[in-house]
Amino acid sequence: MIDLRSDTLTRPTPAMRAAIAAAEVGDDVYGEDPTVAALERRTAELLGKEAALFVPSGTMANQVALRCHTEPGDEILAEAAAHIVHVERGAPAALSGLTIRTIPSAAGVFDADDLRPFVRVPSRYMPAGIFPPTKLVCLENTHNFGGGTVWSVETMAAVARLAHEHGIKVHLDGARLWNAAVASGRREAEFAAHADSVSVCFSKGLGAPVGSALAGSAVFIERARRFRGMFGGGMRQAGILAAAALHALDHHRDRLAVDHARARAFAAGLAALSGIGIDPGTVQTNIVIFRVTAMPAAAFVERCWKQGLRMLPAGADKVRAVFHLDLPENAVEEALRIAAAALAAP
Repeated sequence: MIDLRSDTLTRPTPAMRAAIAAAEVGDDVYGEDPTVAALERRTAELLGKEAALFVPSGTMANQVALRCHTEPGDEILAEAAAHIVHVERGAPAALSGLTIRTIPSAAGVFDADDLRPFVRVPSRYMPAGIFPPTKLVCLENTHNFGGGTVWSVETMAAVARLAHEHGIKVHLDGARLWNAAVASGRREAEFAAHADSVSVCFSKGLGAPVGSALAGSAVFIERARRFRGMFGGGMRQAGILAAAALHALDHHRDRLAVDHARARAFAAGLAALSGIGIDPGTVQTNIVIFRVTAMPAAAFVERCWKQGLRMLPAGADKVRAVFHLDLPENAVEEALRIAAAALAAP
């Protein structure tokens, strides 16, 4: 089975399992787990922030950040296809009482000129009290539903500068920020420098079984600990999980380039198939989104599943495939063989 549904499917490597087994642990809710503390220090260092907080999931990291930056009744801005908008189960409304205004973009990336019309400027005709206060702009790098697209450091800086000029904070959903760094050749801290808070995942391309982190100022992270516990994220001997994440940071970041190369090779192979529409030049990281013109996307995905290739429909005519470390060496060749067979089947 070639499983390209998501990079969350990765399983711990033998070396990672050894690190888990050897982890020194304590009660993290009391601040006594040394491995969690080491992971939080390492993550904060990589992101150029004062502090970080280990949490069970990327959704929790994002939602704790939203709650820290806002009060119920506030408004946030996010790209129209953002993860926070579509696949976090309505959590901004349910957990923090927030409304979201969405900004349309091409492939998940908007710039300062795109943001400017969404920044409300009070006037005598529209005083500030009429609208919900806009407290936060959320960015996503890489952008999942945009096809793993990378926000440049310069674009992020311009957007953040405009937001900060209007007293609006910036949160970066950096679930795949590791991929953005490898693809661009820029350090993670260069991206994170323009956000007031940033979340990162260890359980996607890095291959850890569980865990994400939220980073920001020391004061912000102290507030975040309260909401992590409120949302049910206080863990006890969490060093067992943190050890896997530490191993991933030390051993799996650079190899993300392999996933990117495989994704580009897969896209190039797809472009040669009749019944598929894709520009291989748009593939920047480990996510490939392509159009199926020969049949409905769901029908194509079902045919592929029956032959041993798992992908996900991403709309009526689109399919998403994600490359990761837990794939065989011949994954690209086999995936292309099955895709061609699915298209050719009567």
